[in-house]
Amino acid sequence: MSERNHVDIAARMRDHEGIDRAIRAGVQNALRIHKLLGHPIAVGRPDGSVVIVPPEEIELDPEFDGPPKLPDWMIP
Repeated sequence: MSERNHVDIAARMRDHEGIDRAIRAGVQNALRIHKLLGHPIAVGRPDGSVVIVPPEEIELDPEFDGPPKLPDWMIP
């Protein structure tokens, strides 16, 4: 493997902020897709109950604003 293609997995795993940001970005992308398609989401509450949130009430984080990135299998 050339140096150019080398990925230091240990260093990536120590990048806690990068991992957190990637997870938040993925969640926001999923929320954006649900909202765009008009699909509700299920949200677990601290008391153990589950609430269904209609698409028009899904709140998006403006930090991750932009078009949704659809998975290949969703694109005709």
